[in-house]
Amino acid sequence: MRGVLARGLGRAYGDAAQNGGGRVLDMTAFDAIRAFDDHHGRITVDAGASIAAIAARTLPRGWFPAVVPGTRWVTVGGAIAADVHGKNHHGDGGFADHVSAFELVTPQGERRTVTRHTDRQAWAATVGGMGLSGVIASATLELTAVRSPVVREELARTADLDELLVRMSRDDRAHHYSVAWVDCAHVSARGILMQGDHADAPGAPAAVPPPRLRAPRWAPGNLLGRATVRAFDALWFHLKPRVRRSDRVALASFFWPLDGVQGWNRLYGARGLVQHQCVVPHGREDALHAILASARAARIAPTLAVLKRLGPATENAPLSFPIAGWTLALDLPAGARGLARLLDGWDELVAAAGGRVYLAKDARMRAETLTAMYPALDRWRAARAACDPQRVMRSDLGRRLELTP
Repeated sequence: MRGVLARGLGRAYGDAAQNGGGRVLDMTAFDAIRAFDDHHGRITVDAGASIAAIAARTLPRGWFPAVVPGTRWVTVGGAIAADVHGKNHHGDGGFADHVSAFELVTPQGERRTVTRHTDRQAWAATVGGMGLSGVIASATLELTAVRSPVVREELARTADLDELLVRMSRDDRAHHYSVAWVDCAHVSARGILMQGDHADAPGAPAAVPPPRLRAPRWAPGNLLGRATVRAFDALWFHLKPRVRRSDRVALASFFWPLDGVQGWNRLYGARGLVQHQCVVPHGREDALHAILASARAARIAPTLAVLKRLGPATENAPLSFPIAGWTLALDLPAGARGLARLLDGWDELVAAAGGRVYLAKDARMRAETLTAMYPALDRWRAARAACDPQRVMRSDLGRRLELTP
């Protein structure tokens, strides 16, 4: 029996929303906005509603989702199942920290209203549980108040990775949002720190714009090769200001830059990309240095590298990804020679450092590695079994990692 899985907009990078040989429920038709309290900043939506739809509805009334990931094309159900995080995790936590309640339909047909206090077992199984506890039908979200559709962004170049880590540790508390781009092709791992806050000046909120560009349907496989990436990274670094500078940027450009290019993934050619996103605790910055150094030694150039500082883990969510520390996300060309061996080594390094890999981005990790990374895995399995004792909810990721054997 191959089971059932709910699927949203399919933005997971691996096999989290796939169920080969089983049934997949397309939730995108269930996208209604049920209620919007613009006095208290609270919205109730169907699980198939996207972050884009919520922002379009709430921004003109002075509200914005409290946590958004790097793309707005994610459903609320998927955001809860992956417990997505954003550029403000260091101060505001993850997506589920701003979910008042959600409705879960179990495989037995029971509809349960779940909060972090009233149904702790179902909460533990579902938040970060990758859709394996049941089908999320709807959710109530707490929003954040904004006075304009503009973000006040501060940019600063750093000479190397250590300076970047120091600046983020020192300055993040003064900013609502913080993220950094790392030049992996350069031996110093220099970077650009981008910190932002919602602008105070009121104004007419702008609509969330559609993509401005469209990637070609066909791209040569070497378009994002090592030489191209090295040249682009150097140009990008030197185009940015040497000293800190403040700019006002559109909200969509700040939070979702890749959404500005429709079909951006096609730039990787037919073989596509693999992303490795990990988190390591504070004090294990040596693991970040080792990962970047080994990529250079293997002559595998990440086409994009993003660094963020994460705050504490989501309470009572044993399979949720974020823990207090540093998360590094690397986009890598699939099919690069030696890539599989390199990634296996990174997994071992991260696990030994007390860190973990993000399941929503994973496509190839091994089950034994998962056990080392998620020490509360047995508690999640027990909570899931209480929601789905017959193990009806299945996925390719669940089978690969022996979450749903």
